[in-house]
Amino acid sequence: MRRSILLAAALTTTLALAACSSGESGDETTTEPEETATSAGSLTVWVDETRQDAVSAAAASFEEETGTSVEVVLKNFEDIRADFLAQVPTGEGPDITVGAHDWLGELTTNGVVAPLELGDKAAEFETVSLEAFTQDGQVYGLPYAIENIALIRNTQLADEAPATWDDAVAAGEDAGTKFPILVQSDNDKGDPYTHYPFQTSFGAPVFTQNEDGSYSSELAMGGPEGQAYAEWLGEQGEAGNLSQDTTYDIAVEAFKNGESPFIVGGPWMIDSFADMDLSIDPIPTAGGEAAQPFVGVQGFYLSAESKNAIVANDFLVNFMSTEEAQLALYEAGNRPPALTAAADSAASADPIVAGFRAVGAEAVPMPSIPEMASVWSFWGVTEAAIVNGADPVATWDKMISDIEGAIGS
Repeated sequence: MRRSILLAAALTTTLALAACSSGESGDETTTEPEETATSAGSLTVWVDETRQDAVSAAAASFEEETGTSVEVVLKNFEDIRADFLAQVPTGEGPDITVGAHDWLGELTTNGVVAPLELGDKAAEFETVSLEAFTQDGQVYGLPYAIENIALIRNTQLADEAPATWDDAVAAGEDAGTKFPILVQSDNDKGDPYTHYPFQTSFGAPVFTQNEDGSYSSELAMGGPEGQAYAEWLGEQGEAGNLSQDTTYDIAVEAFKNGESPFIVGGPWMIDSFADMDLSIDPIPTAGGEAAQPFVGVQGFYLSAESKNAIVANDFLVNFMSTEEAQLALYEAGNRPPALTAAADSAASADPIVAGFRAVGAEAVPMPSIPEMASVWSFWGVTEAAIVNGADPVATWDKMISDIEGAIGS
């Protein structure tokens, strides 16, 4: 539900942005956000309906201050990536588009995005949000929203957050509910996104992470750690604590009806639980290490073919990175802001936002590298098969071999 070979096509733009800014001095725009470019010309920004009003407000301020006209073009979010990939190489398309961080591998592979120069502004963002848009040491997106799952707890059925999976199961049994804990799946397709925090708690991340938070292509979920996780999946399936029949709709309805103290899910579920007393807690560990969910980050990309790249960079750094703009985007999309000051403000006003933000701060970006496409093809179906009774170690090891073969082919 959330859901490549790198090119150097953006190198020229990167050097230009690093060496230039608006005026005579080299880094004035990017290191001093309060000073902006004075430029005529125009920018085109693609947005979807959710982001339209917030971006239009920032664009109006930019037009007034710089004299640069900004055309905000409304697009269906589902069409943006394909249209951007098709139009940018022809010299068409926007200067800036809204998008998800996990598009990054495909966009860089096709040479359609350029790195941003954030300067001192980078320090004002939540670390994980920049990690998500980082590739080869370059930041390719201006983040504005962070999204992750956590443990949603019905405080009337469970007084405290469970530290471990066994604690959660025991608390559910003590509550006498139908489900000790709800973890959604999708029948024989599985749901590795939702199950991932339990996998990381066994020390089996999908890929090895680099120091800057980006991912290498080295698969890291094989070996004894991955096998231990697979054995745990089999045990929980046999015990009835995990079931591939517990789809998203079934899980949400069951939690809403008080049939479990806990559900693993994201902020998109919260409206369904409007009348409940909730707490947002870290996902309990199953393997002894921290249970780290994936983080998805929304942001804005700069076209590699923009004829006004420096002005577009200025618009993003100085107008879409303000607390006002990021809070407007938060209010439209109900996801914790990526800008720390805006996130602080949103969290202070809403404990639900604060809870998801706290979990997200310790989470990991969903890999956006091209190799991830080979993982999805095998991952969920393998987990589902193990929960349904397949031999855990043999089935997991075959998955690892299949993925490595797909990556190498």
